This record gives sequence, C-alpha cells and structure tokens, in this order.
Amino acid sequence: MALPPAFKFGSKRRCIELGFNKKSTAEQVTEGIDLSGQTILVTGVGSGLGRESMRVLAMRGAHVVGIDRTMDLVKTACDEVQGVTSPFACDLSDPDSIVVCAEAIREQFSSLDVVLTCAGIMAPPLTVVHKYKEPLEIQFAVNFLANFVLINHLMPLLKAAPTARIALVASESYVMAPKEEGIAFDNLDYSRNYDGLAAYGHSKLGIMLMNIMLADRLKGTNVTSNAIHPGLIRTNLAHDTETFLVKLISKYGGPWMRSIPQGAATQCLVAAHPSLGAMSGEHFADCDLRAATGHAADMALANKLWGKATFLAEDYLIAE
Repeated sequence: MALPPAFKFGSKRRCIELGFNKKSTAEQVTEGIDLSGQTILVTGVGSGLGRESMRVLAMRGAHVVGIDRTMDLVKTACDEVQGVTSPFACDLSDPDSIVVCAEAIREQFSSLDVVLTCAGIMAPPLTVVHKYKEPLEIQFAVNFLANFVLINHLMPLLKAAPTARIALVASESYVMAPKEEGIAFDNLDYSRNYDGLAAYGHSKLGIMLMNIMLADRLKGTNVTSNAIHPGLIRTNLAHDTETFLVKLISKYGGPWMRSIPQGAATQCLVAAHPSLGAMSGEHFADCDLRAATGHAADMALANKLWGKATFLAEDYLIAE
C-alpha cells in the first residue's frame, strides 16, 4: 500500500552531516554522549516514544523527570528504567493538573536542562475540553495548549540552567491543518466539520508555530527551542481513533513504519547532541534538518496564535 499524498511531505532537507538517518535509533544517535549532571524532563513516558526517550537519556546519565497521566503509569515506567528518574503525574487535558505538576517540579528542582514533549493524542472521537476561556477540541488542548502552559511554568527552571533546550515533538501532519487559514480560530472546538486527522494536523501546526515563537522570544537567552517530526511509528498513539484513514495506515502501513527506537532517534538527537546546542527555531526529521513550509513558517500566524493561547490559558499562566 502506498502512503497517501498527505504523508508525502517533501519538505526541503538541509544536511547537518552527523551521519544519522531515518533508520538510526535513539541509542545510536546518543552513543558516546555523557549526560551526567543534566536534568531532562520528558512527557508521555508511559509508553511509546516517551518511554524509549526516557530509557535512553537515563542510560546516558541524565536524571529524567518522567511525566504521564497517572502516578501508577509513571512509576511503572520509571521502575523499568536503569538510571535516575523522578515520576510526576500530569493529565495534559486538565490545566489544573498541569499547574499542580509544574509547581511540584519547581519545588523539587532548581533547574532543567531539557524539556522534551513526547505526550500526545491522535484522531480520537470528537471530544471537547471546557477548562479554558473557550471550548477546545481535545487534540488542540492536549497537543498544543497543554505544552504552552507547561513550558510557561517550567521556563524559570530552563532559564536557571547554564544552557537549556526545548524539544517539541510535532508532526509533518501539520500539512493536514485547514488549507486557507492554518489555525481555525473561529472553530477551535471543531464543532463544525470534525475530522480526526485534520484536527490532529491542526494541533501539530500549533506546535510548529509555538516553536518559532519560542525561538524568537528566547533570542539572547540561554534557552533554545526546536520542533521534531518522528515519522510514521508503530505506537498506540491512535488506539481509540474512528478515522478511517488512520485505521487503514495502522493496519497496512507496517512496511513504511519505523520502530519505536527509530522513532525516538530524532527527538533524542535534538535533546542531547552537543553539536545542536546553539540551533533554535528549526525543524528536524530523519535525524536531520527539514525546512518547515506553508503555514508552519508564517511568523504573523505564529504571533496571532501566541496571543490567542495567552488569552485562552490566562487563568493558568505565570508571569515570565
């Protein structure tokens, strides 16, 4: 089965010449890197890419702060990792939970060297979150706005580190977002024309735009931000989807899918490789640079979304 056109992204690649590719694994891209003394926060450690990233980064010496929906889930994951980990529960669909989790982390840690956002959901049945100033489709709330709130609360810890990185797991499915406007500001709850995959792309476009805004706002500081496309991976990300195309790809896309160790490679590279420390505002895929296109490179749209996100989450943000 050929991949559908929407998954043939074709963005221009810009080589960073590190010798890695889409078949590289997270262990391979971090081989020889000593992360001793670094504290790295990873979301979504209960399974999939988050769990593999935690395992590999802890193996390289980092103290990994692991986050997932429930403490039982996080503790189980942390207990299976060799290395130093600290578990924290956080329900990204609930901003109150994000605030409580972030406050607990700020009480325990004085700085963070990396924040790696692996947690996310893909193409579920239409669900609306009512916690913010306006009702929001759950993928937009979890994949985009939750990370906006979490990073806001963790920014003091990032700025307290000698150098720090934000590594945002996005997806080149951002091309599935609304073609004309990019961000559907008048339909954020997707009460009109809901399509699970389009809404997923919408939320991932939000992450891409947040990345370029963070990079711009953090110029001249010790903190960088970059976005990552892991690729088409064999995970349980879309386990509850009702979207036909996603079901089809999950069932028949095996030959084109990467393993979880391969899928975690690009994000571990961006989070840990010494040569990438000064890069910011970039997009990575296949363990290499990949140019963002269309709406994902629109700084005016990014600025508008930043303002909207600040309004939506106003009750849950701290002053920077």
